[in-house]
Amino acid sequence: MADKVLVETSARHVHVTDEHLEILFGKGHTLTNKKDLSQPGQFACEEKVTIVGPKGQLKASILGPTRKATQVELSLTDARTVGLTAEIRESGDIAGTSGCKLVGPEGEVDIEEGVIAAKRHIHLDPATAEKFGIENGQIVSIKVESEARSLTFGEVVARVSEKFLPAVHIDTDEANAAGLKGAVEGEIIK
Repeated sequence: MADKVLVETSARHVHVTDEHLEILFGKGHTLTNKKDLSQPGQFACEEKVTIVGPKGQLKASILGPTRKATQVELSLTDARTVGLTAEIRESGDIAGTSGCKLVGPEGEVDIEEGVIAAKRHIHLDPATAEKFGIENGQIVSIKVESEARSLTFGEVVARVSEKFLPAVHIDTDEANAAGLKGAVEGEIIK
C-alpha cells in the first residue's frame, strides 16, 4: 500500500518580526487570526502588506505567529512580476537572499534579506515519519493525480518535528503546473 499524504498549496505570504509588525501596523499591534492553517499554531492573518519590487508590487497576507526574522515567500512567477530575485530555500534559510520593501497601513520596512521561493517540503510528526520510513532532511518525491496534468514533484525535503502534522507544501506555480484545485492527496515515493 502506498504512503499517502495531504498536499496543500501555499500562496504568497509574509512572516514578520514583532518589531516589523509594529512599524507596519502601529505600536502595540498584534496579529489577528483569520483562519487556522494545517500546521498546529500557524494561522493566516487579517493583516496584509504590500511587497514592493523594482517592477511592481503585490499584496500578501501575513502568517502568524510572529517570527525571529521577517521572510517573504513568493512563487518564482510572483518574484519575476515585481522584479525580485527569490532563491529556492527552506523556510528560515534566508542568509544572503534578496530583500525588498514591505508597506503596511502605518509604515514601511526595507528588509535587506528574506525573499525566497520556499523549497517544496513535507511536514511529518515523528510517528508518521517512522511509519513511512522517512528521516528529517531526507529528500523524497510526491506523486499527485489530476484530470489532465498528473505530476511527480522531486526534491521534496522532509521536515520532522513533534510540532508538525503530515502535509506537503508546494507553491502556486507548482500547483498550477499539475492543474491542482485545492488540497489533494499525494503518494510519497522514496
